[in-house]
This record gives sequence, structure tokens and C-alpha cells, in this order.
Amino acid sequence: MATDSMEQVMAKAEVLIEALPYIQRFNRKIIVVKYGGSAMLDEELKKSVIQDVTLLKLVGFKPIIVHGGGKEISKWVGKVGMEAQFVNGLRVTDAATMEVAEMVLNKVNKSLVTMVQELGVQSIGISGKDGGLLKVRKKYSDGQDIGYVGEVTEVNPQILLDMLERDFLPIVCPTGLDENFETYNINADDAACAIAKAVEAEKLAFLTDIEGVLKDPSDKGTLISELTLSEARSLIGEGFIGGGMLPKLNNCIDAIEQGVSRVHILDGRIAHCLLLEIFTNRGIGTAIIKDEDTRFYKA
Repeated sequence: MATDSMEQVMAKAEVLIEALPYIQRFNRKIIVVKYGGSAMLDEELKKSVIQDVTLLKLVGFKPIIVHGGGKEISKWVGKVGMEAQFVNGLRVTDAATMEVAEMVLNKVNKSLVTMVQELGVQSIGISGKDGGLLKVRKKYSDGQDIGYVGEVTEVNPQILLDMLERDFLPIVCPTGLDENFETYNINADDAACAIAKAVEAEKLAFLTDIEGVLKDPSDKGTLISELTLSEARSLIGEGFIGGGMLPKLNNCIDAIEQGVSRVHILDGRIAHCLLLEIFTNRGIGTAIIKDEDTRFYKA
């Protein structure tokens, strides 16, 4: 065998060995993946995400996908001649918009199920309405009515746990019902966080359109690979975190306080970002951990 070929083979072996302790540590543990952003619009990125999650399943993880679809919903709202409205960054969802949103989300859901099954893993797509998975109440934005947007009040984790026990990969569409059985759209970050807490997930991973947590948002070189809860609170308190990262980081803090071991914020625009973050000694995003937890990444 040529020297170059042997070096390439050895490099691949080293990658597998590097992944071994992570596979051992998280074998048979639940990981919730919130899938959204640009990674849902680019077909190659979509394929890489589904390959990542399927691989996690095949090496012993128990993944659950919770997907968004905001950009796709906006596209279809425009196609049918409606105009999207936002209040404080949140979509105003009237009855007509809710109808479009539910159709789009269900279409996205079944396309992801198909992609997983094409890779040889059995998957089931469900919405938060099925079996009372996600119960909600009406959500307001600074006191303003934003329509059929729901805040999760209760999760029925047994549905998902039963699917995992039967070796299925669940894919969840973020809609839910209120006490009057009205349908509400749910922010996918919020749905993923609520589900991760309810199933006592070992990991919660957010696929986003940003590199991770940056101490200086204008300098990508300030990416923080690992944050404890105390450090995350300090960054928020000192005003380093703003915009869309603020609610996301608060969700991360809340998830860990409720029992999730690790939360990851990843750049979904990078192919195979999930595998790179979970299976390498230095991930490419930001991991948020408990104060007393051992730092897992190595410099």
C-alpha cells in the first residue's frame, strides 16, 4: 500500500478511536436535536443532518428530532398571497396562517421521515397534537396578542419513550393543542427544550445559523467552546448576549436546570456539524454544562 494511502487509512482510524469514549459515554442515552434554519433549505445540508442523526442511532444513541420550518412557512405564506407579520420578532399567526403553517410543517415532517427511512432506520413522524404530546396555552409577546402561537404547558413523554423502546426514531412537528383543542404553532426551540426535559435527555442540540456563543458577536474568533451555567448567566448579566441568542441561551440554561446534562449550540450551515461536535475532542460549536460537570473538550 502506498505511503499516502496508509496515512489516510491511519487518519481515519484515529478519528474512530477519538470518537470511542463519546460513544461509550452516551450509548443508549437520549439526545434531542432541534433542526431548523438554513440546514432545512439546502438539500445537501439536509442530507448531512439526517445522515448524522441516523449514524447516532446506529451507534447506540436514542435520537429525537424536533424540527422547525419558519422560513418554509414564510415562503408558502407569500405564495398564497398573504403577508407575514411579526411582533417583537415573533410571527403573528392568525387562523389562515395557522392553516398554512400546519400544512407546511406536516409536509416537512414526512419528508424527513422518508429521508431517515431511505438510510435504513425506521422513523415515525408525529405532531405535538398526537396523543396529547404537547399541551399549550396561548402565548403573548409583551402583552400583545400574536394569534395561534402556543407556550408548552405539559409534555406526555411516554409516547416518545415508547417509540424509542421499539427502536423507532421519532420526528416531532411543533404544533400542539390547548385545553379547548385549538391548534397552536410552537417555537421549535421551545418545543425541543420542553421535550428534552420531559424525556430526561442526556443531550439537547440546537442546529442554528450561527457559529455558537460568541463573547463578541462581531468576532468569530471569540467562539466559546464550553460554558458552565454560571459562566452563561454571567455573560447574559454583563450584556454580552443579545438578539436571537438571548432566548436560545436562556432555553439552554433552563434545560440544564431541569436535568438535561449537556446542551449544544451548533452552526447547522456546516456539514456534519453534529458529529464534529459530539465525537471530537474539540467541538465546533458551544456546549453548555453544569457547574459541577467535568469539562469534556480538550484544548
